Order: sequence, then C-alpha cells, then structure tokens
Amino acid sequence: MAAALLAAWVVPVAAHLLHRHWLLPPLVLLATASLLRGGRTLLDRLMLATMLLLGATTGAGLLFAVWPWGLHPVPVAGTALTVLVGVALATRRRPKLPRPGWPDLFCVLGTAAIVGYLAQPLLRAGDLATQLTLLGRGEDNYRHLALFDAIGRAGGYLFVDPAAAREQIVSALVYYPQGWHLVTALLDGHLTGIDDAPGGTHVAGHYLWWCIAGFGLLALTMQWTAQRIPGPLHPLHRTVLTVVVGALILGTQLPRLLIAGYPAEVLGLAFTVALAGLVARPLGGTREQLVLLGALLTGIGFTYYLFLPAAAVLALCWFVGHWREALRVWPTLLVVALATAALASTAPLLGVLRAGQTEALTALIGRDVTQTWRALLWLGGVVVFALAVQVRRADRAWRRTLLVMLVGILFALAIAQLSINAGGQPAYYFNKAGHLATVLLIVGTVGLVRLLPAPQRGRGPLRRILTTAAATLTAVALAVTAVAVCGVTGWHRSVLLTDKQSWAQRWVHQKLDQPVRAAVVCQEASRRYPPVPWATTLVLDRGPYRSYLEGLCVSALQGTTAQTEHGVYVMVFFEPDRTREMLRRVPGPVRFVVADPGSRRRVEKLLEAEPELRTRVTVEVMIITDPYS
Repeated sequence: MAAALLAAWVVPVAAHLLHRHWLLPPLVLLATASLLRGGRTLLDRLMLATMLLLGATTGAGLLFAVWPWGLHPVPVAGTALTVLVGVALATRRRPKLPRPGWPDLFCVLGTAAIVGYLAQPLLRAGDLATQLTLLGRGEDNYRHLALFDAIGRAGGYLFVDPAAAREQIVSALVYYPQGWHLVTALLDGHLTGIDDAPGGTHVAGHYLWWCIAGFGLLALTMQWTAQRIPGPLHPLHRTVLTVVVGALILGTQLPRLLIAGYPAEVLGLAFTVALAGLVARPLGGTREQLVLLGALLTGIGFTYYLFLPAAAVLALCWFVGHWREALRVWPTLLVVALATAALASTAPLLGVLRAGQTEALTALIGRDVTQTWRALLWLGGVVVFALAVQVRRADRAWRRTLLVMLVGILFALAIAQLSINAGGQPAYYFNKAGHLATVLLIVGTVGLVRLLPAPQRGRGPLRRILTTAAATLTAVALAVTAVAVCGVTGWHRSVLLTDKQSWAQRWVHQKLDQPVRAAVVCQEASRRYPPVPWATTLVLDRGPYRSYLEGLCVSALQGTTAQTEHGVYVMVFFEPDRTREMLRRVPGPVRFVVADPGSRRRVEKLLEAEPELRTRVTVEVMIITDPYS
C-alpha cells in the first residue's frame, strides 16, 4: 500500500519531467478498469471505466476550479491514482483485467469506420483558414470554441466565480453546462503539455479534433450498448447489427451535430446511451451499478441537462426493479444518492435560476421538425414492434430495452407538449429530445436483428447447409436494406431525412479547396491585429451577418468574447445602423478592422457626420479581395 501511494505521485511527476503527460490518462483508465468487476470482455471493462471517469471528472471540475493547481496534469493524475489506491484498499481488490473477446472487434471496427469517414474533412484541412471554414458551418462552434479555450486558461468551471468569468467569456455562457469543455480542456492539457496549452490560432484545430473524438465516443457507446444488450449472439447477427447501427448513425440527423457545432449534446447523448444500456442489462455487482448510474447522471447534469429528466426516469426504473438488492448495500446507496443529487442538479439549478434557460422552450429557431417526426414514427414503430414481439423471452433484458425505447419516445413528446404549453411550438428543443430518442432507437434495432434466423448445428449436413444459407441471405438482405434506406451509398436519400444529401455526406464532401471569405478575414484579422488592452477590436465587412460571424470568430480566437460582446450580440442587422450602434454600445476606444471598401466608406461617412467619435475610433484597413467570396 505504501508503495502504491508513493507510485501514485511519483509516476505523474516523472511524466511531467519527461514531458510525457499523454501517458497519464491511459494509465488512470487502465487502473480504473482493473478495479471494476462488471462486464465480460476487455472492451466492456474499458467502456465502463471511461464512463465512470468522464462522469466523475465533470463533478471533480468543482474542485479543480477552487484548488490552486487548476487542470495541471500532476495533481489531477496524482489525486485520481490516490483515490484508486484507496478504493482498492476499501474493496480489497487487486488489479485485474479480462481478456479481449471476439465480440469487441465488431464495436471497434464499426466505430473506426465511422470515425475514419467523418474525419476526412479534418484530414484535408491543412491550414487555419480551412479549419475556420469547417467551424463556420455552425456559428455555435465559435461559442463552444471560446468556452473550451477559456476553461483551459482558467483551470476549471467558469460559473464558480461569475465575476471573474465575465472578464473571459460572453455573459450568456457563464452558466452554460460546461462538462464537455472541462473534460476536453483537461485532456488537451495532457496532450499538449500544460505550458503549451492551446490558445490563439492553434485552438481551432484542437477543438475540431475533440469534436470528432466526442462523436466517435458516441458511436462507440451506441455500438457497444447494442452488442451488449442481447448477451450471446451469433457472429453473423453481430455483423449485421454493426452494419445496421452504423448505417443509422450516418443516415439520421446525428452527423448534423458535427456541422452545427453541438459537442456538449454529443457527450450528453453518450452518457445517456450508456446509462440506458446499464438499465436494460444491469451489472452483476449492485455497488458498481449504483456508482456508475450516479456518475452518468452527474455527467449528464454538467454536460447537457436537457436529457437529465429522461435519464433520471430510467435510473428510477432500474431501482424499482432492483430495490431489494439496492437496499442490501444501503450505505453505498445513500452516499451515491446524496452525491448524485447534489452534483447532477448544480448546473440545472444555475441555468434555470440564474440564467433563465427554460425560456428557450418557446424558441422557434431550428430546422424543420419533419426529420424528428420521421425518426419517432418510422424508426420507432419498427423498433417497438420488434421488441414487443420478444417481451415473452426468458431474458428480462428485452422488456427493459422496450421500456427504455418508450421512455425516449415519450420524453420527446413531452418536450413538444411543454413547448406548446409555454406558448411556442415544437422546434429547437423538440429536435434535441428527438436526437435522444433517435440514438436510443438505433440501439434498439438489436431487437430487429435478434429476430433473424440463426444457422443451425448438428442436424445433418444438408439441413445445416440450407439453414445456414437461409440465415445468411436474410442477414445480408437486412444489412443491405439498412444501408440503402439510410442513404449511405448516395444512390438515393435516406428515408429518415427530408433532403437529398444526408448530413454525413454534407459534412464529408465539403468543398475545402478554397476557404470561404469569412474564414480568410478571420484568419488575417487575428494574425495582423492581435488584441490590445487599450481598445475593443471589431470587424466590419460586406453585409451585417458576415460582419457578425467574423466578429464571433476573431473574438473566439483572441479570447476577447467578453470585451466584444456588446459590439457583436443582439444587434440590428442593417447598415449603417449596426456600425453606429456598435459605437454607442461599446464603451471606451474602438478599433475597427475593415475588410471591404464599402465598410471603409461607411465608417468614414460616420466619422464625418460625428467628428467627436474620432478621439476613440481607430480604423485598420485590411481589404480582402473577391476570389475568396
């Protein structure tokens, strides 16, 4: 024990001295997995450990924000390893890992194919302007980018000290759920080194790759959960299940989360899918089940608490069915329940009471909800029917899986009704709830695959050949049908979408040979005109909306979103009124970076009309020519 406690701090210090911080997260992951006992294969154990660590890290972010070391790898890893040594002592468990199982290959290969496909734009994005072109597909990317960078520099959650946070980030993001940003900033510090933390123009590439990694985690969690629910399954069926789940991931709205810039929602979906899998097929150890459910609920609360009601209902369903086992370990139940209630409710209470975020239920923004209704009705109908056929099986996992699907569908319908009751209509957050229902229904397609005939053994060579051939043809037919109807091949559009081109195809097949104008302006403005303490830097270009996007981009790269907030957000979209309002709302000196002759003339006319503004206005001319339009 003494040697283990010593090693818990010597190893992180040695990694720091050798500039090998990237070794610490895998070490903590393996150490955590070796102390768990749930799951049959190595992938099971690693996935459980990953979800436990991610959920616990979102809660530990409160500690990181108040202790003096922030997100430094040495104290973070040293504390984590010390806790693990204490857990080993309390549980009297020695480190032990199961062997890899052949079912693990289906999840790993299926996820690798999806991630490799979706990572193509990033592999082609060789410079900053191209990376900014990718980010510009969804303006929310700029806000998440700024929050990711600010948390990395602050070393913890920003809402712990709102006054200090207002000097680093736009006010609307102070109480935004920051779990994803904290986790990625922490891991990014391990990869780049604490002294080389991303900032300025480098932060865009780091952010994009963490978005891809988050989507990869969601895809892996969905594949793993779908493969785990049925228990023993024929390799032919596992192959079909991998293809069906992968095709639906690419053929639904899910890749839009990459385009629009919703990384926090992606991690919240991964947490909820993992929790749903543990409800459908619980772990053998009640204590581990309780701890994992608590960690996942905490992660959802800190990451994307819109999904917290549905996740809490699922956890309650597990407790109702296993209350006797839970009460036998009542000390663990009490500690986990109290800790989870306190931690998981922190971000929701701050968002509702301090930021008024429930008003967004009436928001009419967002894309057409037809795609969400198609997922609920068509995919939901097929999956619920397939699972209902199997509720009489001896394995209760099928009944619990059907319950999970119904909870997901009813949650989306409840959000739609809440929006109507609040005076709006199903729109933005109905789509968000529909995303949760969609990922659960995709996992639920295991019920459809389970209905396929399996090859028979030991009934004579002729009959064995015939049954194997029939089972193989049926399986191939289902796999090909799934790939075709989801539009993966590109022959026709997905039946679950309304546009001819799927979201995955839009993301992968973007034209990146020439960056868009807004990206070039943002890159050049950040390079030529770094932030200065004596003035607020604002960008002016042709058209008010383009100026708005470029202002978001420059302030995110320069870490000045707090200073530029009044000159970027909640402005009129007409010129010259917008430029005049910038000067009225932004106090102190203003530095205009003009990227277009028209915006230059507009500023000159404004200064001629109001000469008193010349004392606090500086104009930097940076004309970008039309080839980048």
